[in-house]
Amino acid sequence: MTLRQQIMRRKPLAAADEGSDEAGHLKRSIGTFQLTMFGVGATVGTGIFFVLQEAVPHAGPAVLISFLIAGIAAGLSVLCYAELAAAIPVSGSTYSYAYHTLGEGMAMVIAACVLLEYGVSTSAVAVGWSGYFNELTHGLFGWQLPQSLSYAPIPFYEPDGSIADPTGIVNLPAVVLVFLCMFLLLRGATESATVNTIMVLIKLSVLIMFAVIAFTAFQADRFDNFWSAGAGGISTAAATIFFSFIGLDAVATAGEEVRDPQRALPRALMAALFVVIGVYLLVAAAGVGSQPLQEFSSPDQQSAGLAVILRNVTGSEIPAIILAAGAVISVFSVTLVTLYGQTRILFAMGRDGMVSPRFAHVNPRTMTPNYNTVVVSIVIAIIAGIVPAGYLWDTVSIGTLVAFTVVAVAVVVLRRTQRDLYRPFRVPGYPVTPVLAVVACVYVLWGLPWHTWAAFFVWLAIVLAFYYVYGRKHAALARLRHVPEDVLEPGAGVHASEATRTRIDPEEDPR
Repeated sequence: MTLRQQIMRRKPLAAADEGSDEAGHLKRSIGTFQLTMFGVGATVGTGIFFVLQEAVPHAGPAVLISFLIAGIAAGLSVLCYAELAAAIPVSGSTYSYAYHTLGEGMAMVIAACVLLEYGVSTSAVAVGWSGYFNELTHGLFGWQLPQSLSYAPIPFYEPDGSIADPTGIVNLPAVVLVFLCMFLLLRGATESATVNTIMVLIKLSVLIMFAVIAFTAFQADRFDNFWSAGAGGISTAAATIFFSFIGLDAVATAGEEVRDPQRALPRALMAALFVVIGVYLLVAAAGVGSQPLQEFSSPDQQSAGLAVILRNVTGSEIPAIILAAGAVISVFSVTLVTLYGQTRILFAMGRDGMVSPRFAHVNPRTMTPNYNTVVVSIVIAIIAGIVPAGYLWDTVSIGTLVAFTVVAVAVVVLRRTQRDLYRPFRVPGYPVTPVLAVVACVYVLWGLPWHTWAAFFVWLAIVLAFYYVYGRKHAALARLRHVPEDVLEPGAGVHASEATRTRIDPEEDPR
């Protein structure tokens, strides 16, 4: 088989849950509400607790528009995710969708995007958690970890050449957080989902408390010169903010561990989207209206912004301590879900033979990929310990945006190649909605700086080189003999409500 044929071969939908004979299968144990909390848990917290401080200096009070643009772009993509997730409810999210619709080569491009997306975002969030951890310990006990154990050894430079944060030996809280999440994931998906749900409910309560208190200091004149940053500033802020919507993709990574996935996945995606956008806009409006814009760039704001706002508004440490405690819990849930998503992407790739099959091995007792989880956690902990968050934010955005774009394209391709595929959820406004999703994502991509694109293409080249050397030769698809190597012939429907997918005639489908 030529390289071109290998790149273009698509995984048959009938083999959606199949791969290496050595690979395992995951247990379907997550319900719709828990799945919704996965999306909210991975999203709310990341954008508000950290990105608000990053975005306001770019967009000013128009940061509300930036949040809305990022939310609309994510919403259009979520509709596309909902259709694909219901039709192909397996682990791997965008990577798996691309493999079934666009071919093996594009699947590896998307693998590069989502591995970058999840790996770097987990590291970035863990780094940010360190600031809130120190804020909490300082408020409760009057002490915090020394600078040498709270900051990365690599300096982060602002555009004017100044160093943004102090440097240290290692960001110890970030490393500890990653390993705490690792041990919880090793216990099992059900236990992780339950703990995440509890943490999400706590974080939503804390954020509502923040909004109520912050609105007591609201001044409308802080929204004067609303458009002063211009389209460029708003677009740049939207690109940074968009990274926080990674949680919506995390919902799709759980496709193979969800009960009744064809109904649960679309519902959870839509519910998470509405909760996320509503909370983001509420807290952003309260935060911008409660303090001068220039204070968002201060060092204290960068490390624990919302807690500092509450302290300034109330003059008391108690609300700030509560907010910092909520942030510590909140960011724990973000890290937990993004780490989970990374392991499930690699699980799907291991089962497909794109990486070592050990990444698809499942512990028979907990039904979780233990080797996979440990390896991923060690790598992410190293990144979180030595790399400043400032170098990580936009790198995450580019992976998320490319993945969202490909999902929209995959919907169009699958509609044309698999007209009779059973789709419990269909994108409304097709084909306009997928096209708008692509346009919105490209618009936000345009706001990313050149060095982010350079880092992305270097990483993409590394992943594609690995595919050329290893993946194309070990692909499980090349060893499948009971299904054709191309997509199923038009007219073959797929019923995916059970753990094992089977081909059926669409006319015989009672639904």
